[in-house]
Amino acid sequence: MSREEISSSASLASIFALRMLGLFLILPVFAIHAKTLPDGDNASLVGLAMGMYGLSQAFGQIPFGIASDKFGRKRIIVIGLLLFAIGAFVAAYATTVVGVIIGRGIQGAGAISAAITALIADTTREEHRTKAMAMVGGSIGLTFAFSLVAAPLLYQSIGMSGIFAMTGVLSLVGIAVVLFITPEAPAIRHAPVPLSVVLKNTELMRLNYGVFALHLTQMAMFVVVPAALVQYADLPVTAHWKVYLPVMFASFIAMLPAIFIGEKFGKMKQVFVAAIALLLVVELGLWQYLQSPAMLVGLLFAFFIAFNILEACQPSLVSRIAPPAAKGAALGVYNTLQALGLFCGGLLGGWIKQSFNPSSVFIVSSVLTAAWLIIAINMPNIPKRSKTAVAVKA
Repeated sequence: MSREEISSSASLASIFALRMLGLFLILPVFAIHAKTLPDGDNASLVGLAMGMYGLSQAFGQIPFGIASDKFGRKRIIVIGLLLFAIGAFVAAYATTVVGVIIGRGIQGAGAISAAITALIADTTREEHRTKAMAMVGGSIGLTFAFSLVAAPLLYQSIGMSGIFAMTGVLSLVGIAVVLFITPEAPAIRHAPVPLSVVLKNTELMRLNYGVFALHLTQMAMFVVVPAALVQYADLPVTAHWKVYLPVMFASFIAMLPAIFIGEKFGKMKQVFVAAIALLLVVELGLWQYLQSPAMLVGLLFAFFIAFNILEACQPSLVSRIAPPAAKGAALGVYNTLQALGLFCGGLLGGWIKQSFNPSSVFIVSSVLTAAWLIIAINMPNIPKRSKTAVAVKA
């Protein structure tokens, strides 16, 4: 990768990680903090406060993606980061759960995931794009692990208001990163493409279902896994980072050879399908061996190998398949399904766990993953990437 490609990918991955930090940091501690607020005994409001960010993200992804096609990626990313900062400060000064819900809604309304991934695609050559997307996927996993470690410590030291304010300040720093560090995308004009063309594209729809199933599975899985680590591994919540951090770091390293081999030898479809198959094996394994601490840790490691590969492959494929003039729109649809998967996964996972038993969550996840595997097996072969360079402005 060139210096410009590395600079673009690293800076935009950091912006992506910042946004996920806004989602993940409150998960371990907000339910505890909510009890200190006047309406904190309302479980529905507390759940809405935790899920509102993802829900407003889902509604904003397509409009922001289309806007980035029309008005430019950087401009839209900056607007999204401003909304994120405003929402963070609103939540920081909120004295009720409803106030936090409003702040979280504003935070999520700046739905710039599509614009970020489109800008990565614009500023990287095809043969390096999956590596760039892998940096984004890795940043998400590491952010999640960091949040599990840092959230309780930050809550003790600066409180929930301090956490929200900190993410607001970091968002403002992110604007400076976008304006002064991230390279400009090449100025290439294309004839406008209607959204209907994107929605009717069968190959894009395969990927949209895939990201929905992947993130629904991820969120549903983590409704069950933390309690399993406490119950079966005798590991208190404050020590869960001792499992998550090494597992996520090792899985990121372990997935890199598969990405490099797939790219170099034109075997990305085989790598892609194998990752989905591994995900299915993990879900079936968790269904059978949830009570075994050693198997649980091993299956978590396998899950994040599959997850990181799929997180790297799918947005890269969307950017290749989508019409150049509708790249932002296509990634907007893709990220909408991703956000809906996160929202539905938490909702469905909690309902299944409460209504049936924890293992039932993995049965449902296995069915969704098996359907994805069938869809992916029938997709066309992914050709080896061309060596055509993409002009990148310094």
